[in-house]
Amino acid sequence: MRRHLVSGIALATLAFLYLPMLAVAVYSVNQAKYGMVFTGFTLNWYRQLIQNQEILEAARNTLFLALVSTLIATVLGTMLAIALERYPWGKRAQNFFSTVLYLPVVTPDIILAASLVVGFSLLRVVFSGFELGMPAMIIGHVTFQVAFVTLVVQGRMKAFSRDLEEAARDLYASNADVLRRVLLPLLTPGIVAGAMLAFTLSLDDFVISFFTAGPASTTLPLFIYASVRRGVTPEIHALSTLVFLVTVILVLVAERLSRRKSQ
Repeated sequence: MRRHLVSGIALATLAFLYLPMLAVAVYSVNQAKYGMVFTGFTLNWYRQLIQNQEILEAARNTLFLALVSTLIATVLGTMLAIALERYPWGKRAQNFFSTVLYLPVVTPDIILAASLVVGFSLLRVVFSGFELGMPAMIIGHVTFQVAFVTLVVQGRMKAFSRDLEEAARDLYASNADVLRRVLLPLLTPGIVAGAMLAFTLSLDDFVISFFTAGPASTTLPLFIYASVRRGVTPEIHALSTLVFLVTVILVLVAERLSRRKSQ
């Protein structure tokens, strides 16, 4: 009885999470532009989506923001993970760094976004030419991405011992050789998984992008939000479906890499 109850709760939870997205996907191929009645199958809304210049511009901004911020966050996060795991920090220092590292993960996005706005306001006092826009968005995304990349790479480092590094040093390998030929190859699954996670977080982010965006740096989440306020159209359904599918694919790839990491 308890087993059936748990299974029922699990299925109900999955339905609660994914049925709304399934409904969006269904209406993205509905011939009717307005109303809730399904009148027939069509892909015209996806064709119109591809021809919409505003959406294409928002897609370019989204991909550029995600790629650049992910690249920066992956490099910084990997360096931070190696420093935290391989430098002989004291116990108090380790506890301090661990707490600081988890803060961006547990801090609500709205608090982080408001803090960034205050920081950028102070930055404009020092550099009068600095304005909200793509550079500010990249800084904002890197701020929360670094913590996720670091945690993933740290998990990978904890999964293997230092025996290979010590063996390489016994063979007179320099620190650079150990890093390039031993450590980085072992960390590659974790680095890629962290990068995929960071890319997904940037792709879906709305709050921080909303607070730091400029007039010419609209992303897909911002475009969807502005469009929904004017009324939901099948094009928005199609766009939401595509964004969701890309996110699912990236999450599945990251999950597969994480499983390989733990083996």
